[in-house]
Formats: sequence, C-alpha cells, structure tokens
Amino acid sequence: MAATKRNILLLIADDLGKNLGCYGAPVLTPNIDALAAESILFSHAFTSTASCSNSRSVIYTGLHTHQSGQYGLAGKAHHFVIFDHVKTSPAFFREHGYLTGLIGKVHVGPDQAYPWHVRNESTTRDVAWVADQAESFFDQAKATDQPFFLTVGYIDPHRDMTRSGFGNQDVFDTNIRDVPYEPADVVVPAYISNLEESRFEFSEYYRSISRLDQGIGMILEKLQASGLADDTLVVFLSDNGPPFLNSKTTLYDAGVRLPFIVRNPQANPKAKGIENPNMVSYVDIFPTFLDWAGKAEQAPTGLAGQSILPILEKPELVPESDWKHHVFGSHTFHEVTNYWPTRFLRTRRYKYHRNVAWRLDFPFSADLYGSLTWDGIRHSQPQGKERDIMVGPRKLQDYIFRPPEELYDLDEDPLEVVNLAKDEKYQDKLREFRGRLEKWQDDTLDPWLYRDGVSKRFIQHHLDAGMIVPDRFDLDLNNIRIR
Repeated sequence: MAATKRNILLLIADDLGKNLGCYGAPVLTPNIDALAAESILFSHAFTSTASCSNSRSVIYTGLHTHQSGQYGLAGKAHHFVIFDHVKTSPAFFREHGYLTGLIGKVHVGPDQAYPWHVRNESTTRDVAWVADQAESFFDQAKATDQPFFLTVGYIDPHRDMTRSGFGNQDVFDTNIRDVPYEPADVVVPAYISNLEESRFEFSEYYRSISRLDQGIGMILEKLQASGLADDTLVVFLSDNGPPFLNSKTTLYDAGVRLPFIVRNPQANPKAKGIENPNMVSYVDIFPTFLDWAGKAEQAPTGLAGQSILPILEKPELVPESDWKHHVFGSHTFHEVTNYWPTRFLRTRRYKYHRNVAWRLDFPFSADLYGSLTWDGIRHSQPQGKERDIMVGPRKLQDYIFRPPEELYDLDEDPLEVVNLAKDEKYQDKLREFRGRLEKWQDDTLDPWLYRDGVSKRFIQHHLDAGMIVPDRFDLDLNNIRIR
C-alpha cells in the first residue's frame, strides 16, 4: 500500500478583505462559505504587511519583510526581492521531493528563489481556465506519484488598470456566471466614506469577489475528482485588505486582518465549521506546511512563526503557555516611491503603531490615488463650507499626517481612530507596548529600529565600542548634545 501523500493547496486571493458570506459580509460567496463549513475559519488572522509582494514573501518565507529583504513590490520599477540566502517554501519542498507549482499571479522574486516545477504565470481572471490548469497539475502529480505543493494566485478581486474597474468587463468561460450588485443597495464598510463613488466601486468589487468564489468551487471540484482531496491540506487566504483608503498599504486592521480558512483532511469531523479565535500571523504559514509535511525538524533556521496545527481545532482561546496572543507587523514600502516604514504590535485588545518616518506624508499608492472613491472623498467638502474632509471615520489630515506613535483600544475603537498615545491614563500601556515592539525589532535585526534618527543596527559597532546615544526615536534639533 502506497504511503499517504501530504499535499498542500494554497489559494491566494488578491486584495480581499473579510468580504465573504462566511465572515458575515453581504457578498454572495457560496463556494467559499461551503469550504469554511468543512474547514477551520480563523477570526483573528493577520498578514504582517498590507502590500501584495511583501505579504506573499511573508507567506513563502516565514519571515517579516525587514528580515527577508522584500521591502516593497517586486515588479516594474520597484524591483524589491528577497535576499539570496533566504529559503522559500517552493524551493524547500522541491528539494524534498514535492512537485511544486504556481498558477496565476507570482509577484515575488528573484526567479531563482522560487523554482516551481510548473510556473504557469498569468494575469487572467478566467477562473475556469485556472481550474483547468490545476486539474492538469493534479494529473501530473498522480502520474509522477509525487506529493505536491500548488499555489494558485488569483487576480480577483484586485483593481484593474482603469479608475474604477475590477476586471468585470473581461471575457470569461461560459461556465462563469456574472453576479451583479446594485450600487444603491451596497453596504460600504465603516472604514471608508459612504459616497456614490464608493458604493459604485464596491458593487464592482463584490462582483469580482463572486467570480473568485466560483473559481474556488471549480478548483476544489477538480481536486476532489482527482482523488487527492483526502491527502491535501487546503489553505485559503488573501494577501492584504481591500484596495481602498484606510485599508490596503496601511497597517490598520482593515488592511491586515484577513480571511484565513484551513481544511485539514485529517481533522476531527466535529471540528469542521468551527471558528478559531486564536491569533495567527502569516509568518506561521511556512512552519505549518513544514509540520503538515513532517519536515519540521528540517526547517530553515530563523523562521519567525510557528505551526498552527497544534491549535487548529480549538474553538476557544488556548493558554498563553501554549500559544501567543499577539502578532507583529512590518511595512516599509509599497511602490518604490511609497516609503513609509511602520511597525505594529497587536494584542487581542490593543494595537500599537510605531511610525518611523512620521514626518513624511503618508503616501498614496497609484491604484488608490486613481480610484473614484478617493476622487469623491477629496471633493466631498461643499465649496465655501468649513468642514473636515473625512476618510470614513478619520479626518483626511489625520490619514496623511500621522504621529510617531499610535495606540488604540480595539474593544472601544475597532476602526483605530482615537489615538491614546498621549493620554495620561495610557502611558504605562504605551511604554509596555513600545518596549515589546522594540525588543522584537532588536531580536529580528530590524534596520528600522531607530535611535536619535539613526538605525541602531547600523551603528551597533559604535555602541559596542562605548558610544552613547540619546534614548529617543528621532533627532531633536533643540537638544542635540550628548554627554
């Protein structure tokens, strides 16, 4: 009798927030909902950074972006890639006898670090075509009698190159059904302004999500028909939050708290359909795949996360002795001109942001700047009226000009609007979180841990030699003397 294979199917949506029926959103996603009903749905899953290439690198390497070198987008003029020494999951599993494959969006580099056997890169939103390619891959895995690791990078529901489109005008396989949404009836999430422009764009966005949903159903049917489903760990997630202000490219929860669904064919049947409330990070994904494949002892050194398999079937919070109840995040670039390094620590109740380059304006990515929603927001102040322009619940000026530190009580303020960093009642909490974040930055050799406006990592040899620098983030021109 042949040994049981430990296959992995990783399904990555592009710019999808928790806009799914199984997460309570008013979007038609029956196939993903059905997957969730036979899987474990995580309510507190977080990417480390709300940007496409960066987040994918975290998924593939098990490292934060300041550890891997994937500081920003990989493509076009941006050209950020991981360091040569970093081992990716496609490289690891190929070396250990797996048939590896990628269908759809790649958006990471360099190519030699991601040596998929099958690299079927495509920008198509034809999810039926994607499912057909996956079927061919499953057939190849059966023919070669290899375990497989297949990643499917969907293009939906990312914006297209128009100002308000999501690929809905493309030509698709006749089996794909269009699911329209009426803008007047669309529920706009609370983090963005409820305007005519945003209602229209969300109607198109939801259309794209419903197409993605059909693709998930198709590929899972192909997996089932191949006879490999009972040996395959299926993970469905998104790289970052929706392509709207206050979400994508920010480290607010709308950008980093994402859908995360795991179907383990060996799970206890009673665990199917449960909601797992424990906090997981995308740095945990590679360790989880290693654990599933029985390769944990051969893991690359220095991975930032841990396998979620021991807590996968838990419908309740596990003790802190068994699992972490916090996550860290690290963002430095989106596009090459979008330099705005920031780090965060999030617990179940509080969120702390350290904005390293807070003196800079918060940058707009090209897709968000060109959107009709931003156009509607910037013109939402009636002429001659003295009223703050708002981005959802946040003043536009507070979106663009941010302080060095932000602290939020998420129980009271889930949209992260009321900054408690200067509130006297929260100074102990602020110092606690600042210390925890800085220790993590030190432990992970983060170049953006600053002292007196200089990277602590790059002056460490001077510190070791006895140089003293002020215990502060930024250079203070009113007090530059050092004893």
